[in-house]
Amino acid sequence: MALPHGIWLVEVWTKSVLVTYHVLFFMQVATRKIHVAGLTPHPSEQWMIPMARNITMVDLGFLSDGHCLIHDRDGKYCPAFDKTVEAVGVKPIKLPLRSPNLNPHAERWVRPVKEECLWKLILFGEHSLRRSLAQDQEHHHRERPYQGKGNVILFPSSEQERVRDGAVGCRERLGGLLKYYYREAG
Repeated sequence: MALPHGIWLVEVWTKSVLVTYHVLFFMQVATRKIHVAGLTPHPSEQWMIPMARNITMVDLGFLSDGHCLIHDRDGKYCPAFDKTVEAVGVKPIKLPLRSPNLNPHAERWVRPVKEECLWKLILFGEHSLRRSLAQDQEHHHRERPYQGKGNVILFPSSEQERVRDGAVGCRERLGGLLKYYYREAG
Protein backbone atom coordinates (compact mmCIF):
# COMPACT_ATOMS: atom_id res chain seq x y z
CA MET A 1 0.00 0.00 0.00
CA ALA A 2 1.38 3.41 -0.92
CA LEU A 3 1.30 6.34 1.45
CA PRO A 4 1.84 9.76 -0.05
CA HIS A 5 2.68 12.54 2.28
CA GLY A 6 3.76 16.10 2.17
CA ILE A 7 4.48 19.32 3.94
CA TRP A 8 2.54 22.45 3.20
CA LEU A 9 2.51 25.96 4.65
CA VAL A 10 -0.10 27.79 6.72
CA GLU A 11 0.18 31.31 8.09
CA VAL A 12 -0.86 31.86 11.71
CA TRP A 13 -1.02 35.07 13.75
CA THR A 14 0.85 34.95 17.05
CA LYS A 15 1.02 37.64 19.74
CA SER A 16 3.34 39.85 17.73
CA VAL A 17 3.89 38.53 14.18
CA LEU A 18 2.58 36.36 11.39
CA VAL A 19 4.26 32.93 11.54
CA THR A 20 4.38 30.36 8.75
CA TYR A 21 3.76 26.81 10.01
CA HIS A 22 4.77 23.67 8.13
CA VAL A 23 2.16 20.89 8.36
CA LEU A 24 3.41 17.31 7.93
CA PHE A 25 0.73 14.79 6.97
CA PHE A 26 0.40 11.23 5.69
CA MET A 27 -2.38 9.56 3.70
CA GLN A 28 -3.13 5.91 3.02
CA VAL A 29 -4.00 5.80 -0.69
CA ALA A 30 -6.33 2.78 -0.49
CA THR A 31 -8.53 4.19 2.28
CA ARG A 32 -7.79 7.95 1.92
CA LYS A 33 -7.23 8.06 5.69
CA ILE A 34 -5.33 11.18 6.74
CA HIS A 35 -2.90 11.51 9.64
CA VAL A 36 -1.52 14.94 10.56
CA ALA A 37 1.82 13.99 12.08
CA GLY A 38 2.90 17.40 13.28
CA LEU A 39 3.34 21.08 12.63
CA THR A 40 6.17 23.46 13.31
CA PRO A 41 7.35 26.92 12.28
CA HIS A 42 10.92 25.60 11.90
CA PRO A 43 11.16 22.18 10.23
CA SER A 44 14.60 20.67 10.51
CA GLU A 45 16.30 17.30 10.60
CA GLN A 46 15.96 17.33 14.40
CA TRP A 47 12.17 17.69 13.98
CA MET A 48 11.74 15.23 11.09
CA ILE A 49 13.52 12.29 12.76
CA PRO A 50 11.11 12.13 15.76
CA MET A 51 8.20 12.52 13.32
CA ALA A 52 9.48 9.47 11.40
CA ARG A 53 9.83 7.53 14.67
CA ASN A 54 6.31 8.46 15.78
CA ILE A 55 4.64 7.31 12.58
CA THR A 56 6.53 4.02 12.55
CA MET A 57 5.91 2.96 16.16
CA VAL A 58 4.83 -0.68 16.28
CA ASP A 59 1.38 -0.34 17.87
CA LEU A 60 0.64 3.36 17.58
CA GLY A 61 2.24 4.38 14.28
CA PHE A 62 0.46 5.16 11.04
CA LEU A 63 3.00 3.30 8.90
CA SER A 64 3.73 -0.41 9.02
CA ASP A 65 5.89 -2.98 7.28
CA GLY A 66 5.14 -3.41 3.59
CA HIS A 67 4.04 0.16 2.90
CA CYS A 68 5.64 2.48 0.39
CA LEU A 69 6.08 6.10 1.40
CA ILE A 70 5.87 8.57 -1.49
CA HIS A 71 7.39 12.01 -0.93
CA ASP A 72 8.91 14.84 -2.90
CA ARG A 73 12.56 15.85 -2.91
CA ASP A 74 12.23 18.62 -0.33
CA GLY A 75 15.38 18.93 1.78
CA LYS A 76 13.29 18.37 4.92
CA TYR A 77 13.14 14.68 4.01
CA CYS A 78 16.70 14.10 5.13
CA PRO A 79 18.55 10.80 4.73
CA ALA A 80 17.97 10.09 8.44
CA PHE A 81 14.19 10.35 7.85
CA ASP A 82 14.36 7.78 5.05
CA LYS A 83 16.59 5.48 7.12
CA THR A 84 14.17 5.63 10.05
CA VAL A 85 11.20 4.54 7.94
CA GLU A 86 13.27 1.94 6.07
CA ALA A 87 14.27 0.38 9.41
CA VAL A 88 10.66 -0.79 9.96
CA GLY A 89 10.19 -2.14 6.42
CA VAL A 90 8.65 0.94 4.77
CA LYS A 91 10.10 1.75 1.36
CA PRO A 92 10.57 5.51 0.77
CA ILE A 93 9.97 6.57 -2.85
CA LYS A 94 11.13 10.02 -3.94
CA LEU A 95 9.15 11.69 -6.70
CA PRO A 96 11.09 13.00 -9.72
CA LEU A 97 12.19 16.63 -9.76
CA ARG A 98 9.59 19.22 -10.76
CA SER A 99 6.66 16.81 -10.76
CA PRO A 100 3.88 18.43 -8.72
CA ASN A 101 1.15 16.30 -10.32
CA LEU A 102 2.54 12.92 -9.26
CA ASN A 103 1.04 13.00 -5.78
CA PRO A 104 -2.65 13.60 -6.62
CA HIS A 105 -4.16 11.77 -3.64
CA ALA A 106 -2.29 13.96 -1.18
CA GLU A 107 -3.12 17.08 -3.17
CA ARG A 108 -6.79 16.05 -3.15
CA TRP A 109 -6.81 16.58 0.63
CA VAL A 110 -4.52 19.63 0.76
CA ARG A 111 -6.48 21.77 -1.70
CA PRO A 112 -9.92 21.43 -0.04
CA VAL A 113 -8.56 21.90 3.48
CA LYS A 114 -6.93 25.13 2.34
CA GLU A 115 -9.80 26.45 0.19
CA GLU A 116 -12.77 25.33 2.30
CA CYS A 117 -11.26 25.82 5.71
CA LEU A 118 -7.93 27.53 6.36
CA TRP A 119 -8.12 30.35 3.79
CA LYS A 120 -11.45 31.44 5.27
CA LEU A 121 -10.21 31.62 8.84
CA ILE A 122 -7.91 33.98 10.66
CA LEU A 123 -5.84 31.63 12.78
CA PHE A 124 -4.60 33.01 16.09
CA GLY A 125 -1.87 30.79 17.44
CA GLU A 126 -0.91 27.17 16.98
CA HIS A 127 -3.90 25.94 18.99
CA SER A 128 -6.40 27.39 16.49
CA LEU A 129 -4.48 25.76 13.62
CA ARG A 130 -4.49 22.38 15.38
CA ARG A 131 -8.22 22.67 16.13
CA SER A 132 -9.06 23.63 12.54
CA LEU A 133 -7.01 20.75 11.13
CA ALA A 134 -8.61 18.28 13.56
CA GLN A 135 -12.11 19.44 12.60
CA ASP A 136 -11.33 19.20 8.89
CA GLN A 137 -9.77 15.78 9.34
CA GLU A 138 -12.88 14.54 11.14
CA HIS A 139 -15.06 16.01 8.37
CA HIS A 140 -12.83 14.33 5.76
CA HIS A 141 -13.10 10.91 7.42
CA ARG A 142 -16.70 10.84 8.70
CA GLU A 143 -18.82 13.25 6.66
CA ARG A 144 -17.48 13.88 3.17
CA PRO A 145 -18.38 11.56 0.27
CA TYR A 146 -15.64 10.84 -2.29
CA GLN A 147 -16.21 10.31 -6.00
CA GLY A 148 -13.00 8.31 -6.33
CA LYS A 149 -14.32 5.83 -3.74
CA GLY A 150 -17.81 5.35 -5.23
CA ASN A 151 -19.29 8.56 -3.77
CA VAL A 152 -19.39 7.12 -0.26
CA ILE A 153 -18.23 8.41 3.11
CA LEU A 154 -14.83 6.98 3.98
CA PHE A 155 -15.43 5.91 7.58
CA PRO A 156 -19.17 6.25 8.34
CA SER A 157 -20.51 5.63 11.82
CA SER A 158 -22.85 2.68 12.23
CA GLU A 159 -25.73 5.14 12.69
CA GLN A 160 -24.98 6.81 9.33
CA GLU A 161 -25.17 3.48 7.54
CA ARG A 162 -28.54 2.46 9.04
CA VAL A 163 -30.71 5.57 8.58
CA ARG A 164 -32.22 5.80 5.10
CA ASP A 165 -35.29 7.97 5.69
CA GLY A 166 -36.27 10.69 8.11
CA ALA A 167 -35.89 14.44 8.45
CA VAL A 168 -32.74 16.02 7.06
CA GLY A 169 -30.38 17.43 9.66
CA CYS A 170 -27.23 19.52 9.31
CA ARG A 171 -24.01 19.26 11.32
CA GLU A 172 -21.70 22.26 11.13
CA ARG A 173 -18.01 22.49 11.93
CA LEU A 174 -15.84 25.57 12.30
CA GLY A 175 -18.75 27.97 12.55
CA GLY A 176 -20.52 26.62 9.48
CA LEU A 177 -17.56 26.47 7.07
CA LEU A 178 -17.88 22.69 6.90
CA LYS A 179 -21.39 21.29 6.66
CA TYR A 180 -22.70 17.75 6.62
CA TYR A 181 -26.32 16.94 5.79
CA TYR A 182 -27.72 13.66 7.05
CA ARG A 183 -30.95 11.81 7.73
CA GLU A 184 -32.11 11.86 11.35
CA ALA A 185 -33.30 8.62 12.91
CA GLY A 186 -37.10 8.47 12.79
